[in-house]
Order: sequence, then C-alpha cells, then structure tokens
Amino acid sequence: MEKKFMDAMDFRHACKVFDDTKKISDEDMNFVLEAGRKSPSSFGMEAWKFLVITNEDLKARLKPVCWDQPQITTCSHLVIVLAGIDGVKPESGIPKARFERREMPQEKLDFYLGLYAGHLDNTLSSDENIYSWTARQTFIAAGNMMTAAAIKGIDSCPIEGFDKNKVEEILGLDKTKWQLSIVLPFGYRINEQSSQLRVPFEEVVEFIK
Repeated sequence: MEKKFMDAMDFRHACKVFDDTKKISDEDMNFVLEAGRKSPSSFGMEAWKFLVITNEDLKARLKPVCWDQPQITTCSHLVIVLAGIDGVKPESGIPKARFERREMPQEKLDFYLGLYAGHLDNTLSSDENIYSWTARQTFIAAGNMMTAAAIKGIDSCPIEGFDKNKVEEILGLDKTKWQLSIVLPFGYRINEQSSQLRVPFEEVVEFIK
C-alpha cells in the first residue's frame, strides 16, 4: 500500500496536454470524485462543489478565459471546483444541519454553533473573507483527487490561471452561493512526463524535539 501511494506521487505531474482521444471511464472518474467528497474540511462544513464538464462546446468557451491553456479542451473531464459562500453562514441553517449529523443533546449542539459563529466571527463577516477561507479548503479536496487519479494512472493539472469573473459568468454561477476556486482537468498524457523536481527532504522538513 505504501509503495502504491508513493508510486502515485511519482506518477503525478502537471500534465500540460492530454490525449483528447482517450476518455476516463465513469467508474474511475467517480473514484476520483469520491476522494474529493471524502476530504476533510474545517468544522466539517464541506463547503465545496465539483462541476464535472465533458461538454466539448462548453470547454471551448472556457478555454479563452483560462489563458487559452490546451488542458481545458484536450482533457477528458474538466472539474470546476467551487468554494461555498452562503452555505457556511449560520443563518443559512446548513452549519446547524452539518452538526446535527452527529447526534448530540441540544446543549452540546448549541455549544458547537456558538463556538463556530464566535471563532469565525471575522471570517464570516464578508463574502470576500468567506471565500478566502473556503477556497483554501478546496485545495485539500483537489490534492486528494489528483492523488486518487494518479493511483488509477490518470493525469491532472491544477489550474489557477483564469479570469475568475468570466469563468463564473460563463457557468452562470450565483456568486452569493458559489465562487470559482480552481480548475482541475483530468485525462491521459500524450507526451512523456517531465522530470519531477523537488527541494530535498532535509530542506523541507525540520524535526523539533
């Protein structure tokens, strides 16, 4: 299991061009998406949504507002990762529903709701602050999806090079509810993988005893 995981880490790279003749099976794509769905999130809010685009016309419309990157149209599945906005606000009722999934007495539920609202008082004070908080969490899900894909021999490429407003406009998003966090294409490489370059372990890791 350990070797399989590290093999996947070695396999994964930012694939710049996909083989547009190869398509990911529904079973494998659902495996990748489940890895995102099951990812950890702050307070268990799961403030994310994954739009899975296979429509070629829509991918073509998105490409110019994603810096004309070829991954957008050559990939098999284009996953648009959205960060939740309205759903994390206490008044939406969703945080309460999330906490209620774990059965607990009313006083404990009230405690958690108070802790949530109090701890995140500044974070929840504006949609801009909320986006900053929830978008960071989507990267946990994105990382897990990319590793899950690599385990299946599927390539990916995390993309932040886009015009956020224009992508949201094309997708018809209600920005009070969802905002674009990251564009994540999946498919199969057409070119040989480039060498993986990383800073040495000793420079990255410091043990404090």
